[in-house]
Amino acid sequence: MDKLIFTALGAASNQSFQRVQLTNDLANISTVGYKRSQASRPESATLNGPGFPTRFQPVVPSRVERVLLDTGTRMETGNPLDIAMNDATVLGVQAEGGEVAFTRRGDLHVSSDGFLETGTGQLVLGEGGGAIAIPQGGIVNIAPDGTVFFQDPTAEAEPAQPIGQLLIRDASAATLVRRTDGLFEAEGANGAGGDIPIGPNTASVDSGSLEGSNVSAVEVMVNLLDFYRSFETQMKVIKSSEEMDKDGSRLMRAG
Repeated sequence: MDKLIFTALGAASNQSFQRVQLTNDLANISTVGYKRSQASRPESATLNGPGFPTRFQPVVPSRVERVLLDTGTRMETGNPLDIAMNDATVLGVQAEGGEVAFTRRGDLHVSSDGFLETGTGQLVLGEGGGAIAIPQGGIVNIAPDGTVFFQDPTAEAEPAQPIGQLLIRDASAATLVRRTDGLFEAEGANGAGGDIPIGPNTASVDSGSLEGSNVSAVEVMVNLLDFYRSFETQMKVIKSSEEMDKDGSRLMRAG
């Protein structure tokens, strides 16, 4: 009885974290560049204390969201500041605390201060960690390798000049986790951000298009239904064990 209750209760409490992940994925199904995540698998742990010494409870050692960089749907926009990242490419931005973090969001624009930003207001970083300043009154284009070019309209005969290089990385060799602000960082950074190990592939972007979310609404809904049914089953197990305990107590009193 003791083992039954702890096992059912432990499974129910740990699955609540996975349900939160699925709900978050479903809420961001239309968010540009959003990436679904993978829940940490529970591990069995021995529970010491009063009761039977063989009690085990499934626990999640570290409740982190490992980001899955599967490609989402591409949307052609024609805007030269919109970029879609290819394969496992991620874009470096400045987080609220000033540290380097990464994103797949490519809806860029020029802020009122003249710097390149994402659609959510994060400052886009260049190689070396500095911001990318955009001169006024010109045309900005982004090359596949992340080079930012500026064309002066008063000097159309001259070629566009490079003014910066996006901080893009191939994350195929890194395990990325989602931070509390929605950005990505290497697993183990614990909110400190920083650069990530560079993978073997070439980081590249496509200008004039955006990448949609890689979340499948059907898959998330099926998983949510599965979790809710599992939760109901675990509650029934706990309720049944409570009733069996009461029946056992009655028999002991009657004896």
